[in-house]
Amino acid sequence: MEKAAENNVVWHPYTITKEHRQKLNQHKSFVLWFTGLSASGKSSISNALECKLHEMGYHTYLLDGDNVRQGLCKDLGFTEEGRRENIRRIAEVAKLFVDAGIIVITAFISPYKEDRERARKLFEPEEFIEVYLDCPLHECEKRDPKGLYKKARSGKIQNFTGISAPYEVPEEPEVTVQTHEQGIEKSVDEIISSLDI
Repeated sequence: MEKAAENNVVWHPYTITKEHRQKLNQHKSFVLWFTGLSASGKSSISNALECKLHEMGYHTYLLDGDNVRQGLCKDLGFTEEGRRENIRRIAEVAKLFVDAGIIVITAFISPYKEDRERARKLFEPEEFIEVYLDCPLHECEKRDPKGLYKKARSGKIQNFTGISAPYEVPEEPEVTVQTHEQGIEKSVDEIISSLDI
């Protein structure tokens, strides 16, 4: 099978740069990379955060795990290999959004440290902000809005993060939010207060 990028593929430089787009938008562009267990609050908090940033006049786009798996990543399963490819694709898409001058919010479990670090390396140091939603497994199971933990415990779902597949806790995230101790609004305020915008 032919490789995707052979020697005859050459990067074409653009006249309009990321800096031009940021100037037009009147703000920096970066990625807020949400990570945490299922039911830790990623989708709810990232959605509320985007609403708040939008109200404040920032250009944003939210990439949510379940939504992306209905299109760009619908061919991927939940094996370790499938999860890694899912995160690789999302990181590349997020990089395009940042280049477009947009604040992109990604809401994915992204359970493996190596994959998150690989994503981080695609960006300038100040452009990748890892947001760890720290919520104990027992609290996530208690919430279980989609009934996924119950299915995982009964064996109906394989490779489920936190039950039959690992979650590697971030070692030095830029932001940690204790979502079991506070509500969505306070979590959003905490994240925004940590940003240099």
